[in-house]
Amino acid sequence: MSAESGAGQPKAQRSAAGNVAFGAGMLLVLATAVLGAFAAVALLGRTVDPGPLSDVVPDDGHNALVVGGIAVGGLTGLMLPVILFGMVRGTEANGGTPRVGPAAAARKVLAVLVFDIWLLIVALLVAQLGWFLPARLTTVVAVFAVGFGWMPLAMVPWERFGLGEGFGKLRGRSASRQAK
Repeated sequence: MSAESGAGQPKAQRSAAGNVAFGAGMLLVLATAVLGAFAAVALLGRTVDPGPLSDVVPDDGHNALVVGGIAVGGLTGLMLPVILFGMVRGTEANGGTPRVGPAAAARKVLAVLVFDIWLLIVALLVAQLGWFLPARLTTVVAVFAVGFGWMPLAMVPWERFGLGEGFGKLRGRSASRQAK
């Protein structure tokens, strides 16, 4: 059972060096995601325990900020290398994926930072449940609230604000199949 290429499409050949480069890239992205999560948790822990948020966040809500820190650090650590790879990798030839320009990369980084701020606000709001709920229950609610925190942003009609024109367009072979 082998996968065959489409009609008229040459078979993609990967060299050993390409496989090693892909594996190294994946390890780098995963490492930055994990390290970003640890760094965000460490920074949030310093702002809550002896820092400026110590009066705002109850003791039973501390884990909600840890959950938010994991999400923020992991997302940022995952997306920044991917955006940077997109700036140096890509080609316009043969309908391939084009490189990401500096302006588009800056917009993507800004979008990641705005989303990070949104997730921190969600985590801070859930942490307030620590005034009423025990720590374990607050942590469970935080996992669901932060995990599904992207849904309100996904429902905004970004196209009306001029921010989402390129998201729904197909490229490459799938676009040529849709055109038929």
